[in-house]
Order: sequence, then C-alpha cells, then structure tokens
Amino acid sequence: MARCAIISFRLGLNDGVSIIARHWQKILQNIGFQVVTVAGEGPVDRLVPGLNINQPEGPDPDQLNAALADIDLAVVENLCTIPLNLLAARTVSQALAGRPAILHHHDPPWQSKQFASITELPTHDQCWQHVVINRLTAEQFAQRGLLTTMIYNGFDTHHPEGDRAAMRAKLQVDDETLLIAHPVKAIPRKNIPKAITIAETLGGTYWLTGEAEESYATTLNQLLTDARCRVVRQPVSRIPDIYAAADLVVFPSIWEGFGNPPVEAAVWQRPCVVGSYPVAKELTNFGFRWFSPDRLDKVRAFLNCPDTDLLDKNQAIAQQHFSLERVQKDLIALLDNAGWLP
Repeated sequence: MARCAIISFRLGLNDGVSIIARHWQKILQNIGFQVVTVAGEGPVDRLVPGLNINQPEGPDPDQLNAALADIDLAVVENLCTIPLNLLAARTVSQALAGRPAILHHHDPPWQSKQFASITELPTHDQCWQHVVINRLTAEQFAQRGLLTTMIYNGFDTHHPEGDRAAMRAKLQVDDETLLIAHPVKAIPRKNIPKAITIAETLGGTYWLTGEAEESYATTLNQLLTDARCRVVRQPVSRIPDIYAAADLVVFPSIWEGFGNPPVEAAVWQRPCVVGSYPVAKELTNFGFRWFSPDRLDKVRAFLNCPDTDLLDKNQAIAQQHFSLERVQKDLIALLDNAGWLP
C-alpha cells in the first residue's frame, strides 16, 4: 500500500491547521493511502523534535530523513509556508527535494506584516504540487511565478451532534445565559478585544477556547482581567461540543487565510459574527449570511427572534460547497493529474 506522510509543526490538536490536516488524513485513507503523521508536537505517529514552532535548533536532518524514508508521498501542512521555524522549513525542503509532495499553504509570509520581509518561503521544487485554500492566495502565488491548485477547506457537513448540556455544565454556564464562543487560539490577528466588546455589549459570557501564542499571553491576560463580562477559558476536545454549547459564535478577525469557525457555525446552525477580512468576503460570495461586528443591533434582534431560515440556508451552502466529499473529489483530481494516485 502506498504510504503518505502528513508533516507539520504540530498535528492532532485543535488548531485550524491540525483540524484540516485531520480531514485530509481521512480523505487520503479513503483514496487508498496508508497515512502517517510527522510533527514536532502532538499525538503523532512519528515525533521529530525540532519541527515544532519556535525551535531555534531545528530538526536533526538524519532523524527527519529516517522518518520519511518509506514515504511515497508527502503532504506538508503550512510548515514550508509560514516562517515559524525556518530551520525546519529548510530541512523538510531538503529532505523532500525531487520527491512527490503536496505543499498545503495556509499562511504565506507576505500576508502578515511581521513576516513580510521573509522571501525564502514558500519553498519550491519541480516535483511538488502547491495547494492554496482561497482564490486570493492563488492569485498572489501566480504573481510570484508559482502555479497552484485551489482547494477550499472542507468540513464534516454531516454534523455529528455535540453535548450541549454536558459542555455547559463543564463551563458552569446555565442554559439561560447567553454563551458566546470564540473558537480560536489567542493571537493578535484574532481581534480578541473586539470579541470581548461584542460579549460585553450583548450581555453574554465570553468563551475563549484556545491558548495564547506569539507572545500574546501578557496582553491576553490583561484583556480578560479588564473584561466587563464573565470570561471562560476552556479548551475542548470535541469540536461539535463547542457549537452545541454556544448560542453565538464570534470571529472578528483582522486577517485569516480561511477562517474555519464561520463555516463550522453554518454546519452546526449557529449564528456567527464575522470580521471583514478579505477571505471572509470571498466566502460570503457563496451566499452565507453572517453578522457584522459593527451591527450588533441585528445580532440582538436575531437572538431575540431567531431566523431558522437563515441558519438552514447557511447550512445548505456549507453542505454544498465545503464538504469533505468535495475536498476528496478535488484531491483525487490533483493526484490523478500528477500521477500520484495509489
């Protein structure tokens, strides 16, 4: 059986890249690959120290080569895209030179001010295929001379049920309390201050599911201390439980390569407040009806009198355009064109 390795900084966790990588793993297994996960952090098949974020020494090349020795195809999830560990990106690129690989790009450096000066990523080899997750990024790659395949993120649109009562009990939130979920890691571009303001204005409990990264812990702690609403910080192992427990999802991000929570909210029929980052506008072209952070009067009106038709239509759009079945179809086409089908 053909063996595929999914490689990243971390895998098996609840960050956006890990979630999408888990979806791809399932799809690749459906196609006929044996899949192994390779990362520097998380519950993975092959742990390679030095691959994880902000490791100054990077991975040992011999250890990485040994982890990839029996691999027929590699899928690199963002590691050779965003410069969170340049030594790891260089070492992985060298190990995969001349070998079949899909580089799955979520956050190219030019899309972030802090990384805009770094030009060595994404790496490229004639044997590789590049996949991006939105049309804007595809155009930006083309401007830099790299051809890509655009595959939007996919989701389990059969929406397995979460446990609302158990999750709210764990959070110590009664069923009458407005629970506002912000299912993100805490970093500057997620716009935590705006999310807190939304919860304050609506009189709800603010629920942050992720931990602070990118040296944001001190700022985050101050924001949460100063919040004029109840704050809950609770990670969740099952994503359906987030949406089952929440009454409203907030996602006022300044920038996202895609932004999974608004589509997940559509799948689980929850209203969502979404920031005006460029890719959000691209996604709304499919017909999603999300609320603006600047029109909380409309959010309040919806919460007082829910429009089930809006939620039904959002769910139908997600099922039609953002299913795992659609991703599998797109990925099979890419693999077939490259001659990499097992």
